Amino acid sequence: MSRKKRLLWQLYPSYLLITLISLMAVTWYASTSSRNFFLEQTASDLEARAHLVERQISVHLDPLDPKGVDLLCKKIGRRASTRITIMLPSGQVIGDSEEDPGKMDNHADRPEFNGALNKPYGASTRYSLTLRKNMMYVAIPVKKTHPILAVVRTSIPVDAIDEVIDNIQIKIAVGGLIIGLFAAMLSLVVSRRISRPIEDLKKGAERFARGDFQFRLPVSNLEEIGGLSEAMGEMALQLHERINTIMRQRNEIEAVLSSMVEGVIAVDMEQRVISMNHAAAEMFGSIPSEAKGRSIQEVVRNTLLHEFVTKALSSREPVEKDVVLSSDGERFLNGHGTMLRDAEGNQTGALIVFNDVTRIRRLEKIRRDFVANVSHEIKTPITAIKGFVETLRDGAVKNIEDADRFLAIIEKHVDRLEAIIEDLLALSRIERETEREEVVLAEVRLKDMLKTAIQVCEATAMAKGIRIELSCAEDMVAKLDAPLFEQAVVNLLDNAIKYSNNEGAIGVEATQTDNEIIISVSDQGCGIEKKHLPRLFERFYRVDKARSRELGGTGLGLAIVKHIVQAQGGSVAVESTPGKGTTFTIHLPRA
Repeated sequence: MSRKKRLLWQLYPSYLLITLISLMAVTWYASTSSRNFFLEQTASDLEARAHLVERQISVHLDPLDPKGVDLLCKKIGRRASTRITIMLPSGQVIGDSEEDPGKMDNHADRPEFNGALNKPYGASTRYSLTLRKNMMYVAIPVKKTHPILAVVRTSIPVDAIDEVIDNIQIKIAVGGLIIGLFAAMLSLVVSRRISRPIEDLKKGAERFARGDFQFRLPVSNLEEIGGLSEAMGEMALQLHERINTIMRQRNEIEAVLSSMVEGVIAVDMEQRVISMNHAAAEMFGSIPSEAKGRSIQEVVRNTLLHEFVTKALSSREPVEKDVVLSSDGERFLNGHGTMLRDAEGNQTGALIVFNDVTRIRRLEKIRRDFVANVSHEIKTPITAIKGFVETLRDGAVKNIEDADRFLAIIEKHVDRLEAIIEDLLALSRIERETEREEVVLAEVRLKDMLKTAIQVCEATAMAKGIRIELSCAEDMVAKLDAPLFEQAVVNLLDNAIKYSNNEGAIGVEATQTDNEIIISVSDQGCGIEKKHLPRLFERFYRVDKARSRELGGTGLGLAIVKHIVQAQGGSVAVESTPGKGTTFTIHLPRA
């Protein structure tokens, strides 16, 4: 690639070259004209001298006096510093101011001689064999009557003329050089005057390209460039305004996309990512800036997603599909895809919006499991009750011992149904109060509330020889709904008693940090396997269903604990080691 030249160094050489060529032409013309003029003047002077000689020499020609002619030539030649030659019409030299006529050749072949015979005068500039130098000759005819008596020729050396002309040409050349230098400087000034505003325009355009639209171009006094400067300044203002509008719109769109909880991905026809918001990047474990321009297959390795993108690009109607991600646990995304079109209506890609419906799908599953579990939990005692009622109707009622035994079993199942219904109603009431924000929190001495809960469970614990040990500061205060929270602690204690070995111990401990109050209930029971812990607070979830029913559990106790704690702004967690025991921990914000 050729190196770019500045405008100044393109204009200046051109101007300088044109100026120098013009100056050389003028100098040559002036030199040539002056030379020709000087030669013409010299020729005229020689002609005038020849006419003077003609008037003086004519008396020696008729009759012819060669000796007198020669003497007169030498006399006049010395005075006039001019060579004078007199020739007869035959070309014979009869007088010469510098040479012996008798030794000179016939001059009939000389051009100036022939010119004088045929014209008013003849002139010639040539090398003289006699004098061995360049000479200028002018010859005129001498006429007394009609016949030509002789030819008078005057001449001077051309070297003297050339010296004068050379001096004149040197002066012209020096003047031309001075004019040339002045013209060169003037050309530079003119070139700068033209190029500088253009360079200013270039610098201004570069600043505009860097985004400095506040820069104002200097207005040149040249009409065209000044108009261009004003036009570029106006263009910069309009461009600045439009870029600001585009930036503002882009920022608004980015703000909207960034604040959306839905994941948004735009892809082109080759399935390359055009745009991806933060929600989508979080869903697929990517970074928006790194995903842009890459294939969707590189960004997200999920077959269902790739199929959905392909379908969205090929379908003219909006498409919808659930996509399941399994990288960090099962996650459900509901995708809606539609075509992207440009201003002319041509398809340029597809826009896909993902909603994270994991919680909804899990809630749907929990609802289905809940319905199935409730049905199963209620059906079991109802089936038993119905069976024993039919047995009694078939005659067992007449046997007092059997009837009492069957009625006791029926009563047990009725109590179980009642407990399930009461727990369901309690759970429903807690959820309703939480949703309506009807849970009233008040400052409570935590140790007193925990003692009350322990007293509720004390009889059951004593029946198994289990000790309940409390550790809580006297002045510890918590902001909570005392009756509800007491129920949660009772449920945890009841659960610990059921699954603790006889003659064991249960620990209830309350501590506090700068931000929260921590209440833990620990037992020394059989413990729970790790795989069951995430689902332990689900409704009707049991680790050992047979043992749970045998111990009289409804499967709702821990679910009630979770909802009570959450209603009061806290959280509950569980840790367990099989064979060593389980610890339930409640975290509450400090009052």
